[in-house]
Amino acid sequence: MSYKMRLALRNYIVEILLIAASLIIIIPLLLMILGSFMTSVEVSQFKIKIPETWQFSNYSRVFEEGGLMRAFWNGVLITGLSSILNIVTSSGAAFILARRESKLSSFLYLFFFMGLIAPMSTITTIRVVQWLGFYGSVTSVIFIYAALNTAFSMFLYSGFIKSIPKALDEVAFLEGASLFSVFIRIITPLIVPVNATVAIMVFMSVWNDITIPLYFLTDSSTWTMPLSVYNFYGKYSREWNLIFANLMLTSLPVLILYLFAQKYIVSGLTAGAVKG
Repeated sequence: MSYKMRLALRNYIVEILLIAASLIIIIPLLLMILGSFMTSVEVSQFKIKIPETWQFSNYSRVFEEGGLMRAFWNGVLITGLSSILNIVTSSGAAFILARRESKLSSFLYLFFFMGLIAPMSTITTIRVVQWLGFYGSVTSVIFIYAALNTAFSMFLYSGFIKSIPKALDEVAFLEGASLFSVFIRIITPLIVPVNATVAIMVFMSVWNDITIPLYFLTDSSTWTMPLSVYNFYGKYSREWNLIFANLMLTSLPVLILYLFAQKYIVSGLTAGAVKG
């Protein structure tokens, strides 16, 4: 057997092993899907099998007892406003840092970039929010999510804006345009692909998060969908069939968004990373 044939055979074997390993995710996925249609006694066995009787009523119970519709709109409000706030602030800051070549702008860029590495200090953040006076409110969660995703957004925006010729800015300045007008009329239409990517990435990270709402939302009426699972998971009782149904409904919006928007994610990441 020649060297090329051995190399090709080895690559095929590696690909087969990687595909087989990736299929492991199907096990918990099937457990969740099938378990959401089982009775509380049947699901407690945690076995992948077809339910004896399909309990479609589990989903109606989740909506009625878990207040899932209210949690859904809470998630839409928090996720939507966090995405908009992140896009507005990150794109504006990235425009200034990308256009001004100075030691200060380079330092600030590295400072923002450190946000990709440095973890969030929950206790310190709680103290800051308490000092500002809006601890326990939806507003605090929106600001925290917008800030947490700033580093990643800045990285994408800076890379893309640096690829836009400065000559466009200079021509606009010669015609009397202000810095704000240049950003709104010239830069903003060009960064639409990155805006879409940032909006989708922030939506996916915020929608699935459970830590921030758990620590910063003290009123259960403001909980998001991931937190609504605690309505069926208590100290003395755990209704796994309802928990699985809740998780299925919680993950459905993200799954639909990813299926329809994955091309925008790829194009935006490419535009923001490669062009820069």
